[in-house]
Amino acid sequence: MNYFSAFISGLVEGEGCFCVSFSQRKKMTLGIEVRPSFSISQNKRNLVLLQKINTFFGCGAIRLSKRDRTYKYEVRSVENLVKIIIPHFESNPLCGIKQNEFLRFKEIIKIIHRNHHLNPNGMKQIIHLAYQLNESGKRKFNQMELLRLLDKMKI
Repeated sequence: MNYFSAFISGLVEGEGCFCVSFSQRKKMTLGIEVRPSFSISQNKRNLVLLQKINTFFGCGAIRLSKRDRTYKYEVRSVENLVKIIIPHFESNPLCGIKQNEFLRFKEIIKIIHRNHHLNPNGMKQIIHLAYQLNESGKRKFNQMELLRLLDKMKI
């Protein structure tokens, strides 16, 4: 484990987020779009640090979050999550509560990568796991609303 890899894992313990959001989309097979993301937030004075992390991983993007006026390094591509982000945290494990979130996130990514999010059982599993992540975070839909939407779909 090199210094910067270990540093990133430590930083993620405090400032990182493994997140899965949902949107209602009629064009989607199940009417629900699932969007996983990994992010690290920093004040604008640490923008250079996020740029170094972006260069280190070689994927993702940095954006300004208007909601909390911080910069976020974010990776949303399932392929990049599978090939770059997940292997990083397997080789440089988290040591606190974020480790449990990472393991749930990893399971969600596996389901999506296998395209099982396109069937009701896979989506239900994703919803169940996602609502165990970031329990204090704000969500557009609560878990029961998503499950009801899923049950209404004629598949």
